[in-house]
Amino acid sequence: MSRTVFCEYLNKEAAGLDFQLYPGELGKKIFNSISKEAFALWQAKQIMLINEKKLNMMNPEHRQFLEAQMEAFLFKGEDVEIEGYKPVEK
Repeated sequence: MSRTVFCEYLNKEAAGLDFQLYPGELGKKIFNSISKEAFALWQAKQIMLINEKKLNMMNPEHRQFLEAQMEAFLFKGEDVEIEGYKPVEK
């Protein structure tokens, strides 16, 4: 049986992550209050950010930028700004 959490991003009870995917206090906060679904949404945005901004994960400044974007996306409801990207309209 999977664990459930009240997802701060989705504002509902949802299946939680199976294990802590990110280190430190932020990782604990994500594990305890972000669902698998919401984290998957972040991962899609993260890939776009890394590719479009040509981020190097060996660069500490790039990692800090990505962490700030992740926290803003998951906990503050801010969408990721990617220059030139227009979401598909339904």
